Amino acid sequence: MLKIYNKLVRDRIPEIIEASGNTCITEILSDEEYLKMIDAKFDEELAEYHKGQNIEELADMLEVIYAAAVARGYSIEELEKVRVEKAEKRGGFSKKILLKEVEEK
Repeated sequence: MLKIYNKLVRDRIPEIIEASGNTCITEILSDEEYLKMIDAKFDEELAEYHKGQNIEELADMLEVIYAAAVARGYSIEELEKVRVEKAEKRGGFSKKILLKEVEEK
């Protein structure tokens, strides 16, 4: 039975498929195609998180975020540095604050 996927998968997935006795066809994407597919993968993983809301889906999202950062020329260390800087300047989300209104003057 042939299943068509046309989606970005983790690096070891073809190896795992072959080890199970199945065969698969893959291709290596260009940088431009990869960026498009990594964005699509993030959308896919976010939808899966909304559905299951478990730690495995959060880990998948984090892996895609790391891959997107590297694909765009950033290191994981740079990403974490920016995250920490923003948290120090603007805080995190641990206080569960919902901003309802702002009256501008």
